[in-house]
Amino acid sequence: MANLSRRFMRSCVCCNAASGQSRRAFIAQAVGAGAALAAGVMPKQVAAQPKPRRIDVHHHYAPTFHRDALGAKRGGTWPLWSPQMSLEDMDKNGIATAVLSLVQPGTWFGNAEESRHLTRKLNDYGATLVHDHPGRFGLFASIAPPDVEGSLKEIEYGLETLHADGIALFTSYGASYLGDAAFAPVYGELNRRKALVYVHPIAPDCCKALVPGIPVGSIEYATDTTRTIAHLVFSGTAAQFPDIRWIFSHSGGTLPFLTGRFIRLAEERKPDFLPDGPLPAFRKFYYELAQGNTPGQIAALLKMVPMEQVLYGTDYPFRPGAEVNAGIAAYGFSADELLSIERGVALNLLPRLKV
Repeated sequence: MANLSRRFMRSCVCCNAASGQSRRAFIAQAVGAGAALAAGVMPKQVAAQPKPRRIDVHHHYAPTFHRDALGAKRGGTWPLWSPQMSLEDMDKNGIATAVLSLVQPGTWFGNAEESRHLTRKLNDYGATLVHDHPGRFGLFASIAPPDVEGSLKEIEYGLETLHADGIALFTSYGASYLGDAAFAPVYGELNRRKALVYVHPIAPDCCKALVPGIPVGSIEYATDTTRTIAHLVFSGTAAQFPDIRWIFSHSGGTLPFLTGRFIRLAEERKPDFLPDGPLPAFRKFYYELAQGNTPGQIAALLKMVPMEQVLYGTDYPFRPGAEVNAGIAAYGFSADELLSIERGVALNLLPRLKV
């Protein structure tokens, strides 16, 4: 903590007159202006580049020590990543700020002490990136709800000491989905704080390698999102903790296509906490568009929720920002709708990003 505090108190040595521009972009702008002068064009005639405005709420960070830990626990290969790689993709795609969260499966491997150590190290690292690159990064601090005591401590540390923008969860932890009653003390604290909670899918233990030749993420990530949303709603957890503000990835997974089934389920069971069925709960949640931005996906999502619940996300480094940009451009949103998705809704949830 002492080392981290010293880093936070350190003055930023990388700031310049370009107000947060990368050094490369600043130099390029200067070179362009010089070329224009050499050609006899006055500086006022040089076309200004549009100011980045997008806020990416689905942007991963994966420092080497986390990739090493994942490799040791799960094997396989994990995406290369560095802060500079993130910044370069952001600059290419008009992204002003990216709110960082961990790659799946995060830090929970069944051992509480091990998880606490890795979680704290990663949250400190993410907060340092926010500090060292003013205005470019935000942070969803990680916790591991199966470790209730550790999660409560990390919520306090992440939100009060690190000033994180919210908390990041995964759709499931082993066999437990987010509506699990064991997580109630964690939700009670998040509800008390009216916390913003971002949820990313995971490849669940139940359903790996079911279809030959189809990677688990192609089907199960979207499906696990739907499972956990359904569990939150039909367990009564969402109703019990109404002040938590939930963001779900990938346009809600398969949820928009299954609403009819959930409506019938509520009609059959008639739970007291769903007097008007599940749709009001689904419509209260927020959804981002990373890997959920084809015309059919967007259309289905917007039949389920209003525009005010939809955010911009990229899923970097798994997908570049150019993908979601192309998807939302092809859908034909109006200028006001684009501004809402790309920036407005995020600013309502994360007002500190306005400065």
